[in-house]
Amino acid sequence: MRFRFFAPLALAAATLHAASPTPPAPAKVPGFTHVKTVGSISEYRLDSNGLQVLLMEEHSSPTLTFMVTYRVGSRNEVTGTTGATHLLEHLMFKGTPKFNREKGTSVDQLLEKVGGVYNATTWLDRTNYFANIGSEHLDKYIEIEADRMKNLWLRDADRKPEMTVVRNEFEIGENEPTQALEKEIFAAAYVAHPYHHSTIGWRSDIENVPIEKLQEFYKTFYWPDNATVSIIGDFKPADALAMVKKHYGAIPKATQPIPPMYTEEPDQTGSRRVTVKRAGELGVVGIGHKIPAARHADQPALKILNVILTSGKNSRFYRALTDKNLTTSVRGDTGFFHDPSLHLLYASLAPNATHEQVEKIAIDEIERVKTEGVTDGEVASAIAQILASAAYARDGSFAVASALNEYIAAGDWSLYVNEDELLKKVTAADVKRVANTYFQEEKRTTGWFIPMAGGQPQGGGGAEPDAAAH
Repeated sequence: MRFRFFAPLALAAATLHAASPTPPAPAKVPGFTHVKTVGSISEYRLDSNGLQVLLMEEHSSPTLTFMVTYRVGSRNEVTGTTGATHLLEHLMFKGTPKFNREKGTSVDQLLEKVGGVYNATTWLDRTNYFANIGSEHLDKYIEIEADRMKNLWLRDADRKPEMTVVRNEFEIGENEPTQALEKEIFAAAYVAHPYHHSTIGWRSDIENVPIEKLQEFYKTFYWPDNATVSIIGDFKPADALAMVKKHYGAIPKATQPIPPMYTEEPDQTGSRRVTVKRAGELGVVGIGHKIPAARHADQPALKILNVILTSGKNSRFYRALTDKNLTTSVRGDTGFFHDPSLHLLYASLAPNATHEQVEKIAIDEIERVKTEGVTDGEVASAIAQILASAAYARDGSFAVASALNEYIAAGDWSLYVNEDELLKKVTAADVKRVANTYFQEEKRTTGWFIPMAGGQPQGGGGAEPDAAAH
């Protein structure tokens, strides 16, 4: 089981294209309503309980990926239950009365017998469970997933040892400089919204959350009308829908409305800073700016701006910093989440560089984009890079399901199909506009990771800014 902070698996298969020139005809199966088809993906709703089902048929290999995405993540946690979504994800593998290790019918035992690859992940807006299997095993795996949606054993005897596994994951993250810095940047950037805390949660909550809280979490969010089933690969749509109905159809809708997460982050009216001093070798400068949710029309331009700033040897940051031996690497990340998030820029310092020096150059490069803009050539190159990366990311049924999963969590799965065309419409003027709109000093949260050894700063160091040290 894995959590993501804020796809290690790949199947050898032909590239699957979500955009199809000839959309598939909807399957007609009693008990389902066909909602829409976008590209080669068709959406259905199971009438008895509202379960959303996405189907993408592709027959280059006799395999498929089945994934169920629950619309619950760390954004649904509160003080005292941070990390509960992730801990519950671990406990989902501990069995039900029907499928358990004692009977030799647990998830891992059944799937390993047939050569299946399975796992689960948790992130800010969602939790997912999946298996890559031979097509002939689809019915059995659907049965397993449907069963643990409502019949899970949640026992304190399982929580205690699994807590130590999760705590170990927490400690690994604490010892990775960029992860530790990112956690503090988010904690400073968000004061009200639950993106404030990382998906792994705070240590004391991981260690002390009672099993009753996890049971309550499960009973609140694990319902068919709060879930999406995606099936990608080698199957016949009518047969797959019949299997879904057989195993999920009798599960009722949520007995109470799924609690909405209605907290909105108040407007940030001044820059914020954090400093993390821990054992390490080289420093890191991180710069975060508030950006809109994944469904916002400015997301494509922000992704292109990110590539122009940080991707490859022709990027602005590489030429200004890495080419001049001030950083060992630079990278950026455009938050793509259900609610407004952060665009993050990271610069890992070379041994003789200082935090002040690198931060100033990074901000100067941002300001240069805001005043001078970018070129049409830079935009065209960035679009080409993103489209190529997206094509590689659709190589195999798991790759498609994994990417589609993030669009489900963001609130609109059809963006997975349509985003390429939206990117192609972005102009240099759009990139300059979003830089000025979102990369504002008063909306900025800056973090320094200062490596320590024997109580003394290592590397270039420099004068520490006014900040909270952690």
